[in-house]
Amino acid sequence: MRSTRRRTWALLAASMAVAALAAPMGISMAGRAGAPAPAPAATGPEPAGAECRTSVLGSRVVAYCHNPYPSTDRVQLHTECRRWWDIDADAAPVDVAPGRTVRLDDRCWKEVDAAWITHRVRDEL
Repeated sequence: MRSTRRRTWALLAASMAVAALAAPMGISMAGRAGAPAPAPAATGPEPAGAECRTSVLGSRVVAYCHNPYPSTDRVQLHTECRRWWDIDADAAPVDVAPGRTVRLDDRCWKEVDAAWITHRVRDEL
């Protein structure tokens, strides 16, 4: 007789423990069922812009720009000369179509102090 009573109490205690553990999950699922679907995450801007590599050798600057993205990128080479009397230069802007590579070059009379590329994606033009 005692073993049946013990089994009953053990089964009852186990059932209550399972119910106590499952109740929060059931409440959580019930709350989600009536709620609208979550909004999709906002997408960031689409990647754009050519990748450029610039090299300086003496008084000459050469830059190669490759555009792997589907939008056209307008690039421009800027050269700053080291000597105060040497005129700094800005090359003409060039459009880099998708999948294309362009070569930009410029020079100073003497040494080059700095050279950089500016970008402007075609959508912004």
